[in-house]
Amino acid sequence: MIAAILLAATAASFAQKFAYVDSEFILENIPEYADAKTEVDELSIQWQREIEAKFSEIDQLYKNFKAEAVLLPDDIKNKREEEIIAKEKVAKDLQKQRFGKEGDLFKRRQELIKPIQEKIYNAIEAIAATDNYAVIFDKAGSVSMMYTNPRYDISEEILDKMGYSYKSRQ
Repeated sequence: MIAAILLAATAASFAQKFAYVDSEFILENIPEYADAKTEVDELSIQWQREIEAKFSEIDQLYKNFKAEAVLLPDDIKNKREEEIIAKEKVAKDLQKQRFGKEGDLFKRRQELIKPIQEKIYNAIEAIAATDNYAVIFDKAGSVSMMYTNPRYDISEEILDKMGYSYKSRQ
């Protein structure tokens, strides 16, 4: 009798429910995400152009300096070199400020996308609690999923929980 109870308890503990989501599919169906992605992409392009213009200006200054260097006295040569180096430092600092780790682009992306990710996570957490899922994987993430049975894909359920309409994949 005790062995049967232990066997039943052990079997029940291994009977965990698993599901997966496709975060790419979910994000593709959230209009706010498309808007946020567009804004981040446009900022990136704008800032990249700004930085390229600065480096282009520096390149032109350097070419002019090279062409005139033979005719310039040493003190003016040194002054021009220092100006070019200073402008290059400003451009590199701006590039780091815009695109570096923890830079403006990273911060803006976080401001726009983090609330959407939190909304998705809250919906996943609510469904996991309601339907007793032990684990929910992300098919789009770095976890390698060799086979997935569509029956366990709860991506559409997540979108439903968040109140979004979507084009069904079935």
